[in-house]
Amino acid sequence: MEFDWSVIWPAMPALLEGAKMTLIISIIGLVGGLIIGLVAGFARAYGGWITNNIALVFIEIIRGTPIVVQVMFIYFALPMAFPDLRIDPFSAAVVTIMINSGAYIAEITRGAVLSINKGFREAGLALGLSSRETLRYVIMPLALRRMLPPLGNQWIVSIKDTSLFIVIGVAELTRQGQEIIAGNFRALEIWSAVAIIYLVITLVLSFVLRRVEKRVKIL
Repeated sequence: MEFDWSVIWPAMPALLEGAKMTLIISIIGLVGGLIIGLVAGFARAYGGWITNNIALVFIEIIRGTPIVVQVMFIYFALPMAFPDLRIDPFSAAVVTIMINSGAYIAEITRGAVLSINKGFREAGLALGLSSRETLRYVIMPLALRRMLPPLGNQWIVSIKDTSLFIVIGVAELTRQGQEIIAGNFRALEIWSAVAIIYLVITLVLSFVLRRVEKRVKIL
């Protein structure tokens, strides 16, 4: 089959609209995932036996199951268990990214917090800060800087994970490509365009994250 560039240009508006949806889902999902991850991460690092184990069970369940199973459970299974519950595809996708990324961010948070030298905590306490103030003003600023590279990687992973939401009909980039192919049967050109758009998004994001990392880098 000969590659026909002319097929791509008419498809670009729909593909770019899909890319926009992909970014919206990943951004909202990652913000929610960051909140979940920080709570679960601190529960793992500083919580008591109960909170530590609740967070651990959550993390292991989410990390031990595929994201496509998670989104299908949320979209298909939960409404069956709770008939009054109605979840649209977009909401199911966002919630899935929140929960999935939250489990991984929890471990990123725990690792970053525990990696800070105990001397910083001792210095904060020596200056008259309480344990909570030391955590807030000394430990967290240092930990957040160390969290930035893996958080950037998690964002890229979440962007690519949105392609799996094709199973529930979310109009993200992959779904848009599939619908276009159903109409023109030009799989080679359309899937090539979809792949290039994903690549551009991740390369631009990686470049921006590297610049940010250099500005906030600590020893």
